[in-house]
Amino acid sequence: MIRQSQRFLTQLYVLADMLCMLLVFGAAYWIKFYSGLLVHYYTVPFVTYLVWSTVYAFAAVLIGFYVGFYTPKRRKRFSYDILKICQVHSLSFLLLLSLLFFGKEVHISREFLALFLGMNLIGLTVYRFAVKQTLVWFRRKGFNKRFVLILGAGKVGRNFHDKLLNYPDLGYEVYGFLDDYQSEHVEEQTHLRPIVGKLEDLEEVLSENRTIDEVIIALPLEAYSKYADIIATCEKAGVKTLIIPDYFDLLPAKPFFDNFAGMPLINIRDVPLDELSNRLAKRTFDIAFSAVAIVLLSPIMLLVAIGIKLTSPGPVLFRQERVGFGRRTFQMYKFRSMRVAPDDSADTRWTVKNDPRRTAFGTFLRRTSLDELPQFFNVLMGQMSVVGPRPERPFFVDRFKEEVPKYMIKHHIRPGITGWAQTNGLRGDTSIQERIRHDLFYIENWSFFLDLKIICKTVVKGLIHKNAY
Repeated sequence: MIRQSQRFLTQLYVLADMLCMLLVFGAAYWIKFYSGLLVHYYTVPFVTYLVWSTVYAFAAVLIGFYVGFYTPKRRKRFSYDILKICQVHSLSFLLLLSLLFFGKEVHISREFLALFLGMNLIGLTVYRFAVKQTLVWFRRKGFNKRFVLILGAGKVGRNFHDKLLNYPDLGYEVYGFLDDYQSEHVEEQTHLRPIVGKLEDLEEVLSENRTIDEVIIALPLEAYSKYADIIATCEKAGVKTLIIPDYFDLLPAKPFFDNFAGMPLINIRDVPLDELSNRLAKRTFDIAFSAVAIVLLSPIMLLVAIGIKLTSPGPVLFRQERVGFGRRTFQMYKFRSMRVAPDDSADTRWTVKNDPRRTAFGTFLRRTSLDELPQFFNVLMGQMSVVGPRPERPFFVDRFKEEVPKYMIKHHIRPGITGWAQTNGLRGDTSIQERIRHDLFYIENWSFFLDLKIICKTVVKGLIHKNAY
């Protein structure tokens, strides 16, 4: 059955959070009014600060319950905790400011409030990280275990068992398997937990082994008719039930459950940028960033244009058709780095090492990625984004969509000047499959902070690349 200690642990977390926030209050108060580091005026008594800080702490706990901060997070990454801490304390701080406004507490120190918020974010993050690492250590030592029973010893069940062994820090241990076709799986069980019975023995196994916390249904689609009875049996025993669909290998790492006409649907490809708020945020950032980049980089672009004119005959800019968002084509701009050739010859040829078509100055431009700068104008026009999968020529798109699985998914969002694949070294003469794998990761895990990380990595190490021919 599910551990009864979970409620106790939640209460312990609440008390620890409250204590941490009150300790932070004391530290912030001392820094502001007693350390001598900041100018201060004793216009509001200590008790007033203590009362409002206590209100803040209680508000943070209540908001924490509301946003799911105190739900079990054994299977969550620590980044989830950080996100929730920022969410909880941003909302709590806004609530505190509102209460101070309505309470006409105009003399509360603004510096103290800023210190209190910042130290809360840092203090809670550090203490939660320490707790998580301590729990990981205990679980690796065999404590704080949760036991699971797997229904189905076939491919899906064995796959889950093997993957679970790779994450000992989660603290999960497989009690065993239940399967109706035991003889067929005997040879496959050499490294697995034993098959302890058939599916019809589920109720008996759960009643005799109260240490089992969760039941994992890993049965083939043919066994779908048995699901209702299995779930009813597990709920009767008070055991959590989780289902691994037989088609799990077709699903992304984080499938999204949607609702359509009152029916639950599994969204095979959840794209965060499908949400209007995310699209608006990214587009606003793109416009602001590209406009500033064009202004700041205009002297460099002028020098590049002069360099091209002085070193080879032909236009400064090179335009090429690329496939972008929604599989629509657009004209992508670059500084010309090659000798002028027939319009269609560059559309079906890769650039190779020591390509004879390049000019000497063009080689420098490609090595330093300066030839990409005009694409900021593509961003302003809405054809591209600062960060996203790199766009490809129609000829190669038609070829790769037949050869590379999931290649066309990259067109669910705007292409970018730089991307997750490029900052991980996948540029030029590198694996198309690996590029798509990184592009899919970006599409499914997009966030504003991921965009900033990619931009920073591009500036730090992405400007010069050995594969940029």
